[in-house]
Amino acid sequence: MSFPPPPVPAVVSVPEESRPVLRNKTASTKLSEGELEEVEAAAQQAGKSFSEWARETLLGAARGASADPAAEAALGEVLALRAVLLNLLYASNQGRQLTQEEMQALIVRADQEKNGRAAQVLEEKGRKEKSHGPAL
Repeated sequence: MSFPPPPVPAVVSVPEESRPVLRNKTASTKLSEGELEEVEAAAQQAGKSFSEWARETLLGAARGASADPAAEAALGEVLALRAVLLNLLYASNQGRQLTQEEMQALIVRADQEKNGRAAQVLEEKGRKEKSHGPAL
């Protein structure tokens, strides 16, 4: 009496993006005591381990990402305010006052464009730094 062969287990492929990243390389630098205290405090404030914070910060800088979302949001607000102010000054210089509807449209447009404009300004800054080095 012969028995059928045991079933062959199905091969399960794990998508590459769900595999853990093997990190086996080290990037190091030397810091003064004060500088080390600063970066350790920044990592702690972000609620991350020093290594995790340093990795994310380094990769963000290398990839051109904004290191500080709050600063990017503040830049967006400043650029929106600038757009509204310049439009008001231009209209005033032309000897006319904006209607309430025109003013509201300016504000809406500035709010809609502020985040994209801030990202664009930071991207341009990143390109300049990559080609000329960071401003000191």
